[in-house]
Amino acid sequence: MNNTLQKLAEAGQSLWYDNIQRHLLENGDLKKMIDQGQIRGVTSNPSIFHSAIAKSTDYDMSLLPMAWSGWSAEQIFDQLAIEDIRQAADLFLPLYQQTGGADGFVSIEVNPFLAKDKVGTLSEAKRLWATVNRPNLMVKIPATHEGLPAIRDAIAAGINVNITLIFSRVRYNEVMDAYQTGLELRVKAGQPVDKIASVASFFVSRIDGKADARLQEIQRSKGEQSAAAGALLGKTAIANAKLAYVDFQKQFSADRFKKLAAKGAKVQRPLWASTSTKNPNYPDVLYLDELIGKDTVNTVPPQTLVSFLDHGQVRNSLTEDVPAARADLQALEKLGISLDEITAQLEEDGVKSFSDAFTELLKTIEERRQKAVAALGGLAAPIAARVHALDKMDVPRRLWAHDPSLWAETEVGQVEVRKRLGWLEAPQRSRTLLADANRLFADVRNAGYTHVLLLGMGGSSLAPEVFSQVFGMQATPPQNGQIGQNGLALQILDSTDPSQIRAASRWSDVESTLYIISSKSGSTSEVNAALDYFWARAHRKLGDRAAEHFIAITDPGTSLETLARERKFRAVFLADPTVGGRYSALTAFGLVPATLMGLDAAKILDRAAWMAAQCAADIPAGCNPGLVLGAILGEAFREGHDKLTLLTDSRLTSFGSWMEQLIAESSGKEGKGIVPVDLEPALPADQYGADRLFAALRVQGEDGQAVEKRTAALAQAGQPVLSLTLRDTYDLGAQFFLWGVATVIACATMGINAFDQPDVQDNKTRTATKVKAFQQTRALDDGQAIWEGAGGRVYGWNFPGLNGAKTLADVVRSFIEQSRENEYIAINAYVPRNPRTLSRLQQLRGQILRSTRRATTLGFGPRFLHSTGQLHKGGANNGLFLQITQRPTSDAEIPGQKMMFGTLERAQALGDLETLLARGKRAIRIHLVDGDLKDLLI
Repeated sequence: MNNTLQKLAEAGQSLWYDNIQRHLLENGDLKKMIDQGQIRGVTSNPSIFHSAIAKSTDYDMSLLPMAWSGWSAEQIFDQLAIEDIRQAADLFLPLYQQTGGADGFVSIEVNPFLAKDKVGTLSEAKRLWATVNRPNLMVKIPATHEGLPAIRDAIAAGINVNITLIFSRVRYNEVMDAYQTGLELRVKAGQPVDKIASVASFFVSRIDGKADARLQEIQRSKGEQSAAAGALLGKTAIANAKLAYVDFQKQFSADRFKKLAAKGAKVQRPLWASTSTKNPNYPDVLYLDELIGKDTVNTVPPQTLVSFLDHGQVRNSLTEDVPAARADLQALEKLGISLDEITAQLEEDGVKSFSDAFTELLKTIEERRQKAVAALGGLAAPIAARVHALDKMDVPRRLWAHDPSLWAETEVGQVEVRKRLGWLEAPQRSRTLLADANRLFADVRNAGYTHVLLLGMGGSSLAPEVFSQVFGMQATPPQNGQIGQNGLALQILDSTDPSQIRAASRWSDVESTLYIISSKSGSTSEVNAALDYFWARAHRKLGDRAAEHFIAITDPGTSLETLARERKFRAVFLADPTVGGRYSALTAFGLVPATLMGLDAAKILDRAAWMAAQCAADIPAGCNPGLVLGAILGEAFREGHDKLTLLTDSRLTSFGSWMEQLIAESSGKEGKGIVPVDLEPALPADQYGADRLFAALRVQGEDGQAVEKRTAALAQAGQPVLSLTLRDTYDLGAQFFLWGVATVIACATMGINAFDQPDVQDNKTRTATKVKAFQQTRALDDGQAIWEGAGGRVYGWNFPGLNGAKTLADVVRSFIEQSRENEYIAINAYVPRNPRTLSRLQQLRGQILRSTRRATTLGFGPRFLHSTGQLHKGGANNGLFLQITQRPTSDAEIPGQKMMFGTLERAQALGDLETLLARGKRAIRIHLVDGDLKDLLI
């Protein structure tokens, strides 16, 4: 403990922090201050909350859901304040317990508008006491004339009270009397008094502010009293406090209190408030150094605390020169300055100041509330009603109780749901794998590995891809005194395209690469093909040492686990079998790769755990961010806004691919579905259709101006927009959890089972059939072309207008003309996924968007089959599917299968098209024979 703090404790004074801000609670700073003994309590008031809320985005994740739920500004503030006070009280609880209830208190103020209403004040104090429900809470009641009976009755009711806005000794004595009377009423009623605590907040620096102003007037007059006035500058407040301390000692050493003390009553400590020095000519710790005494508290704002710890002087100053203090106040009266008049005015000013601050606070919240509600446009009222309905259905509790009836009515469906809700506990459960993951990272780093190539599909690869593209290579933080090292460079291979296979081979030198084989089922065909390829490559070069370069992440008991152990892979991580692939970002599938990149996986889980707490079963539905976001998605779908269009800053570009799979595969079935629209080229805000819901994500402090400009324009154009801000990139942990909750709530609203994928197997079966036929006949049947011309052939739906097409561009133009209002157009390209093809396809996408005003999506095959593929097959028949294939310029053989990767990719494309057509979807395949992607541009 700091030596100054040690001396202060020996002198009998506690420091309480006159500040509360959400980021202090969430980043660990407040806990650190408590653990280091710097502070022993916290006070709050409307001014403090106004500063915290108005000057930061710390509260947006809580404020926005309440605004979207239809809460008023006053309701929002009440909830925000209670959340902070509860969290702070929990942090201080160990200190409260260690000190036997002497310290560790957190104060919350009654509504300042009730300062002159004794009945309303008492009622509000009782409400806050019951709502916060923490033994180390103190409710702040102003020491107005009307407040005194409320103070008395609150103490009698067993409420800890911090009496605020005390300026005069007369009022202070009335406050001490009210406290003791309240205790006496409890004793008379046979109730205990040993757990009741109270402080009397005696304001200091404001007195000098008023007194000095009058003294300076006299001083400037140059009269005979000028010197006397100058001698009193800066002395009134301390003198007043010292005499108040004399009053305290007298009251609590009298027989009246001794009787109460015999019952276990505690003294009501004087608390020195308003202790920052306002006059720059005075020492910055004046009101700390001069107000130290036994059984006292001093509240300190942030900078004053820093200054005191640096150069504060500790002595029992309150009992020094008391006769001089009395003489100073008598001298003040002789100059014609009435201290009673000053303190009466300060009480009025204080009440007004707190009321004004509360008014400004509510105004700030109201402005943010209105902006958030306005951004939802016509969806605002239905969304608020939906939140209320979900609350009535007890959805938060049922979610955490793993109640399968939220998503499935049949026993078969409910069995699947019961096996897939483990992700709710992942922020805690996944911590058990971190030690092994960190050990693996240290081992491979020490062995000279520099690269990680992850072979996976869908839920096994998308979260690691987000981590890789958002963070890049990172430096690990110090762990147990050891300095971390740079992380490994990580890339994802989630394709059977030969060009991508070869590109991954070139990138990953076998000697310095760790290969992650990531598959929940252990039988994913694309992953197994890639494993065979890279295992053969590694084995050719390294022989038996190849196994050291491979690890597996899979569910227990899979064929991949068996194979990995047989081949003696360096490590096998068994994932939680109760977590479905698309919900697995916070399990081994996401966290092991993140650790190898050098990320702080524990910090990722901390952020996720924080979000889980915000979405907990006992959180009111209207301020549960996951539930409210889910209500927005679900109600938007019901109102016809089924195209969720994601906007991000440049740092979060990759997040959309992960969210795309989560939402599409969870909601796209039974003829329904939310269509995620990711990385779509921009249209003017007023040219979008009425089927959109926009979600904007940005990192605080990043260059998000373009996103903000777009969202503002969209809201102005009447498009519904919701905006979320991440504190930093580690908030991805929170976002993974948030969108998981939102998605399952949306699906419950839509009447959809969020955890199955009934239409995916059909595609897999058709592909397997084609592969088997190829292995028997050495040929794949493309079917009958419906159009053939320069550059390529067309297969699939024979749509009106096709016969008049002269070029591939004509085919595309004629095809998209078949779209109807509020439909979407999906481009599914079985071509190499690289910057050149992405640019060309985005160009085509932009042309289609501008031509039709329909939402567009872009997926690369076979990657999208594990993402939006379920939506395409099982969702509503409101999409047109433009599949693009081409013959690979070079190929690579899949070891042991007598088949090339290009053949597997082509079989997957054929199976995809066949499945779409079998379900009555409007789909075509354009096969580029000797043409190029540029030939499709319209």
